[in-house]
Amino acid sequence: MNISDVINITNGELIGTPKIQSVNSATVYPSKVEQGDLFFSSSQEDIDSALSNGAYAVIFDNDDIVRNDSEIAWIKVSDIKLAAMKLVRYVLLKKEIDIYLLNTHELSFLKMVAVDKRNINILSNDWRKTFEQIVNSNDLLFVGDDEELLTTIKPNIARLDKEMDYQLISDTLFKCSFKMDGYVYQNYDIVPFHMEHLTKVLHFLQAHHLRYDIEKIRYTKHFVPVFIDNQLRIQSSSKSEKAVIFIDNLKDIYEANEYIFFRLKWIRSIILTPKKTKMDLEKNPVWFDDIHDVQQKLKQLTYNYAFVYNLDKSILPTLQQEYDLFNQ
Repeated sequence: MNISDVINITNGELIGTPKIQSVNSATVYPSKVEQGDLFFSSSQEDIDSALSNGAYAVIFDNDDIVRNDSEIAWIKVSDIKLAAMKLVRYVLLKKEIDIYLLNTHELSFLKMVAVDKRNINILSNDWRKTFEQIVNSNDLLFVGDDEELLTTIKPNIARLDKEMDYQLISDTLFKCSFKMDGYVYQNYDIVPFHMEHLTKVLHFLQAHHLRYDIEKIRYTKHFVPVFIDNQLRIQSSSKSEKAVIFIDNLKDIYEANEYIFFRLKWIRSIILTPKKTKMDLEKNPVWFDDIHDVQQKLKQLTYNYAFVYNLDKSILPTLQQEYDLFNQ
């Protein structure tokens, strides 16, 4: 790529009169720089390392950078991340790459059920890693869930907007039976209001001719029910009338609360949240200070279902060992 093209794409300013007129490839990691490459960084140490590895051009946004080599192209930009994402956008168009923005639930289900994962490149939420994934790979299908990052790359980015046709046969808060493609799937570990996320993912995979396995369906890390007795000891669901549900997002709490209100009026539920959590619900949540406070409240309060919001899974080692669902 010509240096003039790099400047136009990144809206940069060429400093000096370099002898270098073009570059071979681009990277944000000095260890990956090869002879003739373009390097993005505002770290003096990394830039010096990249130059020793053979960088022909450097894009930077730090006025304090010492330009040690007058023969290479020094390109000053206002924001290094934004400049890098502009080059990513150029690569997307040139290679005709498809990129999709998924919500966190959709991405969890995609990781869960997709069989052909090698044909889908899941983007990192670290912009440097995303740069490398797109610029320096031959993949043509990318997905990610960082809206700010992906809309910087492509403002009109595609989303999953179509679902597989399905019929919900029966459901509880923790189980669903449904019919899809002429098959009946009974008693799967999925929350009813997560079916929309799942079926959008299945439609996406089918549209891209990628295999999936519905038998892999289970609870995502966003909604993890654990059935207990009065002493918080784990029980099987058939032997327990109590469940603690660990949730990492408010939307699922609202959906679960609505489901209970309309479908399970006899169920007594409570919501435990860190102090000063703002929630748009008629009933107030129970605030907690720490894990010990949560444990005491779960033993003392009366409930069938207890929704615990934003509790770090690492402070419940017993539950983590029994339910290895947090790592999905």
